Amino acid sequence: MLPKLPSNLPPHLSLKLIKTYCDSDDLRRARQLFDKIPKPDLHSWTVLISAYTKRGFVKEAINLYTQFRDRETQLDKFIILSFVKACAISGDLIEAQRAHKDAVMFGFHRDLVLGNAMIDMFGKCKCLEGAKRVFDELQFRDVVSWTSMFSCYVSCGYSRKGLDAFREMVLNGVRPNSVSVSSILPVCSKLKHLNLGKEIHGFVVRNGFGGNVFISSALVDMYAACLCIKQAELVFNRMVNRDIVSHNVMISAYFENGEAQKALDIFKRMKSGCSKLNYASWNAVICGSLQAGKTQQAFELLADMQNFGFKPNQITLTAVLTACTNLESLRGGKEIHGYIFRHGFLNDTTALTALIFMYAKCGKLEISQKVFEMISRKDTIAWNTMIIANSMHGNGNEALLLFNQMLNSGVKPNPVTFTGVLSGCSHSRLVDEGLSVFNSMSQVHMIEPDAEHHSCVVDVLSRAGRLEEAYRFIQSMVIEPTASAWGALLGACRVYKNVDLARIAAERLFEIEPHNAGNYVLLSNIFVNAKLWGEASETRKLMKHKGIKKEPGCSWVQVKNKVHTFVVGDKSNEHSDDIYMFLSNMSEKMRQAGYLPDTEFVLQDLDSEEKEDTLCNHSEKLAVAFGLLHLNGKLSITVFKNLRICGDCHNAIKFMAKIVGVTIVVRDSLRFHHFRDGHCSCKDFW
Repeated sequence: MLPKLPSNLPPHLSLKLIKTYCDSDDLRRARQLFDKIPKPDLHSWTVLISAYTKRGFVKEAINLYTQFRDRETQLDKFIILSFVKACAISGDLIEAQRAHKDAVMFGFHRDLVLGNAMIDMFGKCKCLEGAKRVFDELQFRDVVSWTSMFSCYVSCGYSRKGLDAFREMVLNGVRPNSVSVSSILPVCSKLKHLNLGKEIHGFVVRNGFGGNVFISSALVDMYAACLCIKQAELVFNRMVNRDIVSHNVMISAYFENGEAQKALDIFKRMKSGCSKLNYASWNAVICGSLQAGKTQQAFELLADMQNFGFKPNQITLTAVLTACTNLESLRGGKEIHGYIFRHGFLNDTTALTALIFMYAKCGKLEISQKVFEMISRKDTIAWNTMIIANSMHGNGNEALLLFNQMLNSGVKPNPVTFTGVLSGCSHSRLVDEGLSVFNSMSQVHMIEPDAEHHSCVVDVLSRAGRLEEAYRFIQSMVIEPTASAWGALLGACRVYKNVDLARIAAERLFEIEPHNAGNYVLLSNIFVNAKLWGEASETRKLMKHKGIKKEPGCSWVQVKNKVHTFVVGDKSNEHSDDIYMFLSNMSEKMRQAGYLPDTEFVLQDLDSEEKEDTLCNHSEKLAVAFGLLHLNGKLSITVFKNLRICGDCHNAIKFMAKIVGVTIVVRDSLRFHHFRDGHCSCKDFW
């Protein structure tokens, strides 16, 4: 049983006892004693508010300050300072503004210590205007004032202005300290500002800051970000005391600069005992391995991580899910989904959002929708991901519906939102809706459309056959049209057989991206379709003269956890005889059902019989045939292709899906196609 608290103590003894309780982390008894004091003095209020803040009970600290203001009319700078520190930790802008108002009201706003604390407070509340106002009000500014100010610029997203403030500090004769140096170096890393980074390194050496592990680690990161791995290595090797942070930074540096083995060597030394491991260590090596394309190694490290007693956290799960997305590894993604379910990450919006995208990229949009519905508090990124998922699957109306639901829920859209919605409109021929969304960006949402948004509008108009209107839109753009805009127009010129506009679009594309083989091939194909064999030949000769080679088309399908890849005319698969026999038999059934080979998609001057034979060899048909031969009771298969699906293959797969009675999903470089009962989700428009 706790001893009874004394009462009616003299003020100085009450204060001493409150301090004792606070120092021993017994805030409950400190508060009980405080509440027994009939009229606590300023010092007692300040001590208790500070104790709450120091131990992370900022809500209690703010509430206590509110009680104080309700009861007392006089205050000093110390109690305001204690309140300011609580506001800084809470990030509550309304309370921060109240603290600043009290400081101004009682004439303490020009106090250096309090002013510095308020700059830091506004920085943590992401309120640049408030921080600048306090900074400008200070009659004298020291290194803490300047450091807090440029840190505020950086935290509010104005990194370059942060650098400018750092330079201004130096020009004003204020000497940087270790905190300001370690704060500005990450900005140099982010902006890849090597020259300033080198200047700061020189300052570090001249002023004896080299032994500071935080500064040295920041220097390693800066050099790595600027692709100066040798200098990063030199700083790291000269460090007397290398802590876990410096090791982690060097691991990331090696991976970022393509030296995966050196990164793994450091990690192995850490595992052997030269330094402790933490979550950042595991995440750095797993993410780095994924970045280096060492996917199998990353999954082995994931298992190793758990054997060492570290449960994968949000960063780990998101990175691995991204790898599953890039590899279209549905099995791996499902395993991570199971882990998320078993280990209580179902309230983690970031992990669930990564799951949404993984399922969408693997062709399982219906599961993406179910995961999306599980998110209780959907942020902008979650909404964007679901909108983009529907757009890539050709569900433009659903993307628009989600966009309106997002607005009605009070979540603000960002530029990525509009890219997703406009993309959905283009794939679903929703021209009026797309133009309305584009116009609403600046008129309603105060977001200035960028080059990508303009390119989406060109795509919306072009896919709908409104090529002249798309061309006029490009000519009227206030920003320089990008390759995406001209590429959208060129692609539509093939569909709608507009040779004149194709020449114009291709000419601009050859200037913007002279080594993109796709543009030359597309123009050549347009000429072939128009029977302009001479111009087609000249275009191919131009490619050859420039040393440009077309990326070979390939398709792949996963059967029994193994990925099988096919190229045109491929006979390397052990089941090749079965595949070609299946296609031969299927071809006869398709003809009886009304299929006619579209030889326009064989872009060579061959006779019709040769063209039909060539069409049968396309990689997507081979992959679909292999998948259908290995259904094993499944009702659907998913095939992936690195290029745009061939028009004849698109038509043929519709017949194959109807004849076999299954759903065939094909993801090409543009979108997903869902083939069911002789129809495609794109409505033959892609």
